[in-house]
Amino acid sequence: MVAAVLVVLLGGVALLYGVQSPAANTESVPATAAATPPPPVGPVPAAFTERWRAASPATPAPLVAGDGVVVAEGSRLSGRDAVSGAERWSYSRDLALCTTGFADGRVMALYRNDEYCSELTTLEPGSGDRGPNRTLDARPGTRLIGQDPVLATGEDYLETFRSDLVRTAEYGTVRAPAEPGTQPRTGCTFLSFAAAQDRAGVLERCPGEAGERLSVLRPSGTEGDRPAFDASAEIGTDGAQLIAVSPERAAVLLPGVPRLALFDRGGRKIGEFPVDAGATISVPADGVARTRTGGQDDPTRYWWTGGATVALDAGTLQPRWTVPGTLGPGTRYGDRLLVPVPDGLADVDPVTGVVGRTVPVDRADRTGPVQVAAQGGLLVELRGTEIVVLGPATA
Repeated sequence: MVAAVLVVLLGGVALLYGVQSPAANTESVPATAAATPPPPVGPVPAAFTERWRAASPATPAPLVAGDGVVVAEGSRLSGRDAVSGAERWSYSRDLALCTTGFADGRVMALYRNDEYCSELTTLEPGSGDRGPNRTLDARPGTRLIGQDPVLATGEDYLETFRSDLVRTAEYGTVRAPAEPGTQPRTGCTFLSFAAAQDRAGVLERCPGEAGERLSVLRPSGTEGDRPAFDASAEIGTDGAQLIAVSPERAAVLLPGVPRLALFDRGGRKIGEFPVDAGATISVPADGVARTRTGGQDDPTRYWWTGGATVALDAGTLQPRWTVPGTLGPGTRYGDRLLVPVPDGLADVDPVTGVVGRTVPVDRADRTGPVQVAAQGGLLVELRGTEIVVLGPATA
């Protein structure tokens, strides 16, 4: 009788765990066929026309992955055929999505569990198959940026992790420190963020300090819960923005007359450069400057100030040229750079910044920011909370 009761109890516990476990509240539908490869990139066409669109409020930037496009809304991600927009795979949980990202060849989906954005799942972009997962301590409003490390941002806490999802550093208000006294400062508010290879930068405001502080973590040097820094020092500003970091430098937009201040790896200021930032300077609510890298054959980072697109040398972070009156940073399209402007896309020489022409795109009455990425010969625009895929217009 005792054995029978134990069997019933164990069966009940197993049933309860199965009903309440994450797997029981997850719906994963992998792809059943290969994606249609997007058309190859060719010369910039005379015009682009819309192919398809979908709501995607949980992708803070266009998510082009594999041969497709990923859209996300509510608690659900779906991998779409880039050419037709047809859904190929989907993944959803009974939790709200905090944000999404892409790093090291995998789509990242971060879900909110109670007050934290803690449930991170990775997905293979071509099939939707689940990959590794882990738990974070990120707060709502977080972004996932960079690669090796990936940086999870937050108002008073950040953490970094490697491509294998192993956490490499925590900084700020740590929820449950394994060892007290390992954080160098407390009560700081994090204002803006950037990431590069083995570097995670944050501009912060700390109690008792006269101005903002630039801190650049070196995740590979972290020991236990104690973060390692390349540099951390007050920079004598109030109202600055961290724009980018490279392996050796950090670039900060100074308040007032727009200037880009550059700091070396030791935190020493090594120069200031005037920036033609346009009529409007944007202060991103998530603290992440709108930038896009040019790719392996283009040593440039393109930064949207809110009113202009500025080309920064990817290594030195020095400004090279500016295109005013733009709506986003732009994307490489073959040997050209396409930058969103009110009437369409400016066809720009990526070396000189000279605009050749404007390729017409009908965005109706939209005048807000536009982020754009190329998927082969197609263009993926994020207009607010909606993804719009464009293709070369046919005669």
